[in-house]
Amino acid sequence: MGQTEPYSLSDLYEHRFSAAERERKTALWKVLCQSFFQKYVRESDTVVDLGAGYCEFINNIRCAKKYAVDLSEDTQTAAAEDVTVVLKPATDLSSFEAQTVDAVFASNLFEHLRTKDELMAVLREVHRILKPGGRLLVLQPNIHYAYREYWDYLDHHLPLTHLSLEEALNIVGLTVREMRPRFLPYSFKSRLPQSPFLLKLYLAAGPLHLIFGKQLFLVAGK
Repeated sequence: MGQTEPYSLSDLYEHRFSAAERERKTALWKVLCQSFFQKYVRESDTVVDLGAGYCEFINNIRCAKKYAVDLSEDTQTAAAEDVTVVLKPATDLSSFEAQTVDAVFASNLFEHLRTKDELMAVLREVHRILKPGGRLLVLQPNIHYAYREYWDYLDHHLPLTHLSLEEALNIVGLTVREMRPRFLPYSFKSRLPQSPFLLKLYLAAGPLHLIFGKQLFLVAGK
């Protein structure tokens, strides 16, 4: 995330997700990586997971070099042995040299930033570290469709739609290559899909995305 929050991230997420819910999330992320996200990541890639949290994405994606960036010390515990953890805010990617990263992944991160200035700082850093032809993958609540539920979480600050986020990306020199304004349901607490089998069916059923999808997915290129 950006600046330090006035509460403990560990305490917040411990209350938000039970042990059983975290276990289910991990199983669902394994399916997401294998059945969807892997097609955007080569096994030879260097990948940075921004706001990695419990490392559900970076632990399950197949690539050559893995980095998890987060402020929470829980990330160190959750990270697999082949993941390098960087305990810094997403606005500070000084640990990475310019043009050294093939793909940056950001899931449910930008809504936690305090201001649009912080968002632009993150995106400029992403642009700096990406190689020419590199990719930014974003999974993000779309307030255009999730305007009722968006404010149910204490740490949500910055509302974004698929259109406003695309504008921000264009400003820093990142071009949207693929945009899905409606992709996954709002959160892993949503009613559907709640099992790996149902998630596989959901991913394959595009029309369902238009009914249940409240998170956007996009791929932006440098």
